[in-house]
Amino acid sequence: MTDTAQTPPDSGSEPTATRAPRRRIPWKRILAGVVVVPVLGFVLYTFLVLNWSYSDGDRAGALYKFSHKGWLCKTWEGELNVTPDAATPTIWHFTVRDDVVAKQINEVLGARVVLHYSEHVGVPTSCFGDTRYFVNAVRVVK
Repeated sequence: MTDTAQTPPDSGSEPTATRAPRRRIPWKRILAGVVVVPVLGFVLYTFLVLNWSYSDGDRAGALYKFSHKGWLCKTWEGELNVTPDAATPTIWHFTVRDDVVAKQINEVLGARVVLHYSEHVGVPTSCFGDTRYFVNAVRVVK
């Protein structure tokens, strides 16, 4: 019997297989995509929600509460008594984003008014207001 052990190839006689260079993972691009894409999506969504109203209309009643509130994001929040002469009042909560309109509302607090509003569904944070109803005009009823 003969020994059939294989001998290692001679390094000079046969070419050795070369490894393909390692491909570097673009961590900066991946991290930028993971951070930038959601932030841009959030900004675009917020812009659309605040500038495209679901509905708009008018509400009439007596203004009886209006305040500038919030810990970090101060917003103007108010309440309108839609049925001022009823035994059980119907209260409508609203937000004002414009300081000029807020000043007008403060001047007629307690009076019967008509508020023009736009409803914005899906506002992502309370920094834009506690309600989905944003008042943009006020008119005093005589």
